Amino acid sequence: MNVLLNPLEWLDILRWQDIADILIVAYLIYRLLLMIRGTRTAQMLIGLFVVVGGYFVAQRFELYILSWVIRNLLGYLFLTILVIFHPEIRRMLAQVGQNTFFRHFYGIEKSQVIDEIVRSTEWLSSRRIGALMVIERGIGLKPFINSGVTVEAEISKELLSSIFISGAPLHDGAAIIKDNRLVAAACFLPLTLSSDISQELGTRHRAAIGVTEETDAVVVIVSEETGSVSIAVAGEITRHLTSSELKRVLKNLLGGISETQPRKVSRLSKLSRSAQKAQE
Repeated sequence: MNVLLNPLEWLDILRWQDIADILIVAYLIYRLLLMIRGTRTAQMLIGLFVVVGGYFVAQRFELYILSWVIRNLLGYLFLTILVIFHPEIRRMLAQVGQNTFFRHFYGIEKSQVIDEIVRSTEWLSSRRIGALMVIERGIGLKPFINSGVTVEAEISKELLSSIFISGAPLHDGAAIIKDNRLVAAACFLPLTLSSDISQELGTRHRAAIGVTEETDAVVVIVSEETGSVSIAVAGEITRHLTSSELKRVLKNLLGGISETQPRKVSRLSKLSRSAQKAQE
């Protein structure tokens, strides 16, 4: 039987299921590589390939003892993968659950998180306690998360408020929210280099704008000087928001991740103009 077929013969026997199968596997490998890129997991994966390669080298040169050791180690390969790549597997499954098709199943949890954020900003604003809360969306914030202190806790008004109280160990920096959980606090953010920023805005607001220029994150800011609540997204900042306005904007932004950037900025700009008119 001739195994080597010419391209035309391959087209004759190729089914649409085979094409779909190849595309699905390629996409899964691509997503896996994206998740582990730049992490320690990538280095561990390389080490795992070295061990597997060592087994074949030992077999080739008849190194029986080394082959026996590696073969027994590879017998626990599945368990080893589960242990080593546990965070990545959990993150991948979480991303599957974040698909638009499944989003309505956890809409209640997201709404509760927004309520806790709004309640926290109300409490902080009334006491003029500065705060900076960054909410991750499509683009990962891992570099900024790694710059702070790991928290990994459920979000509550009490927890968020206590972090930013003056003198608290984690009050200096940003709190980062990911997958409806508070993952880190006291995180460093890049400052915007834009010259179009109002001179009234301090470091906290400039950091909020800076991180939204580099990512698609949503940032909630409470001014330490005035107690004013602002929100930043896509390099734009909207100031002087009431609690009801903040809640509505957060629901629009976090519940509609697939919206385009211009629509987000447009909605925020309109809200900003109405808030400024109300103040006048």
